[in-house]
Amino acid sequence: MILVINPNSNEAVTAAIDRGLAPLRRYAGVEIAVCGLDGTPFGIESEADGQAAVAPLIAMMQAAQAHAYVIACYSDPGLAVAREQLGVPVFGMGQAGLLTAKARADRVGVIALSRGAIVRHYRMARVLGLDTSLLYEEPVDLRVHETVDRDASMAAMLAAGRVLRDRDGAGAIVLGCAGMADMRQELAAALAVPVIDGCQAAVAMALGQIDG
Repeated sequence: MILVINPNSNEAVTAAIDRGLAPLRRYAGVEIAVCGLDGTPFGIESEADGQAAVAPLIAMMQAAQAHAYVIACYSDPGLAVAREQLGVPVFGMGQAGLLTAKARADRVGVIALSRGAIVRHYRMARVLGLDTSLLYEEPVDLRVHETVDRDASMAAMLAAGRVLRDRDGAGAIVLGCAGMADMRQELAAALAVPVIDGCQAAVAMALGQIDG
């Protein structure tokens, strides 16, 4: 089993992640389970929110005994701790999304929730050794819970995607929040460039690392 954990307590975001993984379940042959966490922030929108989610996230992983884990938050809270403490593969959707996008294009764009989130995103890119001069971000100025409302978010995400594609020359675009997961196909069709959902990318990586 691959367990995908949404480290916030927003059930609507967890449901969006679950819907976004439906295409992989058709071919995987491995159980892909999705869950959220109780008692954590309603959205991971700051460094403090991410830190607050780490202890319950690690506790759930230690109890679940899955073959692999995916942290379904673009900031990848607790990723280093989980890799240190667990003896199975652990993937973060932020790292997976960026690395997958770099495999598709030289210039990568990220649809960020807010301007504040961009600071954390660039820090992650530098840790991965990615050339940040070829990484572009455009915020939609939404809260995490707003991303699961298509009427509230799709127009903003399309506008941001067009800026990344047309102004910055991004050849692939990464969704910078797990709540955007089930809008990937619609955005890709509208923008005519690859759109990467980090949750899907992380699960795909996990599938290549487990036996069942």
